[in-house]
Formats: sequence, C-alpha cells, structure tokens
Amino acid sequence: MRPRETSTLERPARRVTSHDVARAAGVSRAAVSRTFTPDASVSEKTREKVHQAARDLGYRVNYLARGLTNKRSDFVGLVAAGLDNPFRTQQLEHLARALIARNYRPILLPTSKEADSATVIGQLLHYAVSGVIVTSDAPPSHICEECAAEGVPIVLINKGEDYPFVDRVVCDDRNSGYLAADHLVQAGATRLAVVAGTAISSSSRRRAEAFRARCAASGIDAALVPVAQNDYRCGREVVPTLLDLGIDGIFSVNDYMACGILDGLSDAGRRDGSVRVIGHDDIPQAAWGAYDLTTFLQPCDIQAEQVIDLLTTRISDPEAVARVEFTPTTFINRRSA
Repeated sequence: MRPRETSTLERPARRVTSHDVARAAGVSRAAVSRTFTPDASVSEKTREKVHQAARDLGYRVNYLARGLTNKRSDFVGLVAAGLDNPFRTQQLEHLARALIARNYRPILLPTSKEADSATVIGQLLHYAVSGVIVTSDAPPSHICEECAAEGVPIVLINKGEDYPFVDRVVCDDRNSGYLAADHLVQAGATRLAVVAGTAISSSSRRRAEAFRARCAASGIDAALVPVAQNDYRCGREVVPTLLDLGIDGIFSVNDYMACGILDGLSDAGRRDGSVRVIGHDDIPQAAWGAYDLTTFLQPCDIQAEQVIDLLTTRISDPEAVARVEFTPTTFINRRSA
C-alpha cells in the first residue's frame, strides 16, 4: 500500500477576534469594541493597550459583522454614471475622501443610462448601508420610499426632483447660465447658442434655461442645440451644426463636451478667436494649454461636505423635512472666451 501523501500547505491561521485582543490587552471585549468605535468613550490608557494588542496580533475590525450586529453598517453607497467624464471622477474622489474622514466606508456602484438606478440602490440595501448618495439619474419615487421605510437616507446631487425625506445638493446652475450669457454678450458675441442634452440631465436643463432667459432679456434669441449626451464625442460632432447657424458665442453645459467643441473648431480651422466658448465644472483639462477653457468652477470639496452633512443629519433625524443645499460656482476667465 502506498503511503498517503501529505500536503506541504499549512492550514491558514485562525482569524484573530476581538476576544483575542481583549485577552492580550487585559481588558473586556466591550472595551475593545469602544476603542474601534468612532467617538466612543474609552480612556487613553485602555486605547493604547488595545491598539498595541491589535497590532501585535494582526487584528482588523470586521465591519460587515459589526453591521449585522448593529442592523446598520458603516458603508455608504455611491451610485454614479458617466465615469468617462473627468468631473464625475473628481466628484467621486472628493465624496469618498469626505466619507472616510467621517468614518464611513464608500461602496461605488457604477450605473449607466441603460441601467435601472432602482435596481442598483436595491442591491445596496442588502448590505445594510447607512446611506446612499446618487450622482447619476434620480431614482424613481418608489425606491426613495423604500429607503425611507428602511431608515436609509438618500442624498441626490444636482437633481431637480423633490421627494419626501430625500435631501439634495444642487449646483447654482442658474447663476452660471446668467453669467455665461452676460460674458459672451460683453465679449462681443451676437449669435449665441447653448449646447445641452436637456432631456437627460436636470442640471443641463437648468443651465440652458437660465442662459436663454438671460439672452432674451438682452434682446438676443439664443439657440438651444440639443445633443444625445453631454460628452466629448457629441461636442465634437455638433460643431458643423453650430458653424452652419453662424454661432459666434457658445455655452456648453459641461467642460467635457466643451473640450470636444474646441477640438471640432480646430478641425474646422476656427480656433482663431472668432467663436467664443464657455464650459462648466472646471475639470483639470480645462486649464490645459490646448483648451485654456473659460468655465465655472463647481467646487467638489464644498459639495462633498454639504452632502455628508445632509446625510449625517438625516441619519440622526429620519423624519426631518427634505432640504436643498446650493453649491456656489465661480467664474474662471480663460482664453477660449
């Protein structure tokens, strides 16, 4: 009979638990729990002993297990679409950093125009998340109601719809639209247009409406030139239409599309200053020498703090009246306009 072969692989070591840390530190398990709970009361001496024991043993807090015990985890869902847009990635980075600074753990769920945001948010509810932040299309009312019933706050960014118990942070789009119109008129433009996918974005719709209203107040009939998406490709492809209309002043509702418009103007030999272009968001590429884009800064850091403040307040007071915070914008004047 052949001798039984033995494996050279060793069984993985047992996971270190809070009991092990408590025993090594000479404290109670409750003291270990308080040490790793933000803002919990524990003496500095106990905290040092627990942290030292945790380092020695290689202990890590199991946040999923804690969420099951507390009926609510420290996770916050970030629902986002359009990740090809540099502004969206910038926005998500600031949101994630702000959440981590407040002792929450972000979970990113990418979605798209084809995806149902209700399905994505429904998936998050299985993780007992503490809240949901939506930067993509606003979810339907029934999913907002379901989250409210489960005590899960939702904060919407740059959405126009009102929902009970759902808070919103909205960029000051109307002011941007007004100032864009004023600047183009003062710069000498006489045939103005706004390029926007108003059917797919409430912020685009607000900016376009404000721009055209301000132009009308100045006696100018500004054209609305629609696009399927507010992205680089559509910006580049819409340039022949703009030139056929004789447009000499363009407000693009975001920088991503404005960069496409500027490249389209270069293709047509019209980057000679005869067509002025203004964007929105102040993405990093806007300051590149190839674009030098006049735009509006939408401060992601301020916006992220507004979002987290609303989220934490809603966690403390689920029955509070829905609130709206406005994020200010700043005009950045560069060579393109």
